[in-house]
Amino acid sequence: MKLPREVIDELTVHPGRPAALSRRGTAETRADWLGVVGRSHPREVAEADLEELKKTLSSAQELLYASGSVALLVLLQALDAAGKDGTIKHVMSGVNPQGCEVFSFKQPSLEELRHDFLWRYAKALPERGRIGIFNRSYYEEVLVCRVHPELLAAQHLPEGAHGDRFWSDRFEDINAFEHHLDRNGTRIVKLFLHISRAEQRKRLLERLDDPQKHWKLSPSDVAEHARFAEYQGAYEEALSATSTPWAPWYVVPADHKFALRALVGGIIVDRIEQLDLRLPTLGKEATRALEEARETLGRE
Repeated sequence: MKLPREVIDELTVHPGRPAALSRRGTAETRADWLGVVGRSHPREVAEADLEELKKTLSSAQELLYASGSVALLVLLQALDAAGKDGTIKHVMSGVNPQGCEVFSFKQPSLEELRHDFLWRYAKALPERGRIGIFNRSYYEEVLVCRVHPELLAAQHLPEGAHGDRFWSDRFEDINAFEHHLDRNGTRIVKLFLHISRAEQRKRLLERLDDPQKHWKLSPSDVAEHARFAEYQGAYEEALSATSTPWAPWYVVPADHKFALRALVGGIIVDRIEQLDLRLPTLGKEATRALEEARETLGRE
């Protein structure tokens, strides 16, 4: 099972071009992959596709683990209530947990604030052969900190560091960091879950109305919702500046969770298949040892 190439191409922020978030849909793709509207049931199609994609992803992850030569880093960025946690749960449910690890980054500690802004993320990078998932990432340093520049005061930056080029310098640092990772065997999949303001408001209200979901909500979530336009502006600039040939961004419509999850699964499968991985080949001595083991077991 694969997503059509035209769908993946539509979701990609092509390097050198603007992200154009205002012109991208939050509910569906222009390229048809769910069937003709009115003649099929999009939810059922997407959920069936996701189940097939999960099987493909499971096989691809085993091959990645067996090869041991490349790591995959999946970055999930989104506004509150866009569906990051649920996407991880549903898309990665078929992957062997021995080969996958999820990191969710909260407010930085005092120790982390005394290092450069990439330090705590570099410590959590996946080993070769494994999948690492960052639920939020170092992009918070050019998103949340962009909307709330007062947070920079706690980062112990050198005097004069916060000049006119501060944000473009951070974009440059991120691009260089990701290029370094790519050259050293860590392939990066960057996913922005693109939710509309109306849908985010609806989901926040659902959390307020349901006591079982209160744990997902903090008072700041509503305050941040009021700054939706500011965050969209920060995302527009960040995605446009950091979508590169080695680590492009994908903007995934997030208003319908069933479509979001299938699209994310399809993108991850596509990126792993691009690695063109092969099972490791055994040398003569290793092959001979296996034959001897076979003979030993056969004599029992």
